[in-house]
Amino acid sequence: MSSASQWQWETATAGAVAGFATVAAMHPLDVVRTRFQVHDGRVSNLPNYKNTAHAILTIARLEGLGGLYAGFSPAVLGSTVSWGLYFFFYGRAKQRYSKNRDEQLSPGLHLASAAEAGALVSLCTNPIWLVKTRLQLQTPLHQTQPYSGFYDALRTIVREEGWAALYKGLLPSLFLQVSHGAIQFTAYEELRKVVVDFKSKKSRRHSGSADSVLNSVDYAALGASSKVAAILLSYPFQVMRSRLQQRPSSEGIPRYMDSWHVIRETVRFEGVRGFYKGITPNLLKNVPAASITFIVYENVLKFLKFARTNE
Repeated sequence: MSSASQWQWETATAGAVAGFATVAAMHPLDVVRTRFQVHDGRVSNLPNYKNTAHAILTIARLEGLGGLYAGFSPAVLGSTVSWGLYFFFYGRAKQRYSKNRDEQLSPGLHLASAAEAGALVSLCTNPIWLVKTRLQLQTPLHQTQPYSGFYDALRTIVREEGWAALYKGLLPSLFLQVSHGAIQFTAYEELRKVVVDFKSKKSRRHSGSADSVLNSVDYAALGASSKVAAILLSYPFQVMRSRLQQRPSSEGIPRYMDSWHVIRETVRFEGVRGFYKGITPNLLKNVPAASITFIVYENVLKFLKFARTNE
C-alpha cells in the first residue's frame, strides 16, 4: 500500500473512532436539541420544555433512559461514518491541493478541502440523519404508529413516502455540512498553526513537529474554539434540516414543504430567534464533543503513525 493511501485510511480510522466516542458521551443532549429545534410553538406532538435541564428531566421521567437515547443506533452509525468519511475526504482533498504532504496549505485551500468533504459526506449520510431525527422525535404523544427501530424506520419511510423521502432536508444539510465543516476545520487548522508556532518559539524548538509540540489539552482547546465559531454561523441550517425531516401527519401531509417554506413560516411566527432554537443544548453537546473528537482523532492518528513507522 502506498504512503498516500496509508495516510488516507489512517485519517478515516481516526475520524471514525473519534465520532463514536463523541456520540456515546453526548447523545441525550442531541435528543433535547432536536426536540427544541422542531418545536415551533404551534401544533406539536412534543412536550413544551422550559429549558435544557427541564427537558432532560422530563424525558427521563416520562420516557426513561430509552427516551434520552432515542435514535442512538443511527446516531452512532451516522457519526462514525460521517467522521470517517469526512476525515478521509478532507485528507484526500488536502493532499490533492498540496504539492507534497509537508507543505502548509493556505486558509483558502483548507476552506475548499473542508467544503468538498462536507458536501460528499452529506450525500452519503442524509438517510441516516433523517431516521435519527424521526426516532428522536417519537414521544408518548405521537399520533402515528411509531418506528420500532432503525431498519423499521427505513422500510416504513420507503414504503409510505418513497425513496426520495430519504433525502428530505438535503439542501440545508449540504449548506450545513459545507459551511459548518469549512468554518470548523479552517479555524482549527489556522489556530493550530498559531499555537504550534507559539509553543515552538517558547520552547526554542523551531523545527519541532505539531505532534511533538501539542498535547491533549491543546487539542481540546482548539477543537472547542473552532466548534463554537462553526455553530454560531451555521446553526440555522440545522434547524431547517430538522424541521424538514419531521415525519408527515397520519394523512401523509408534511409539516414543511421545502426549505423556503421553513424560512417563511419560521420568520413569520418566530422571528430570527426561531432559527436558533435548541442552541443551548447544542453548544453543551458539541463544544465538549469537539474537544473529545479532536483529542481522540489526533491521538489515534499518532498511534497509527507510530505503529506504521515501527513495522
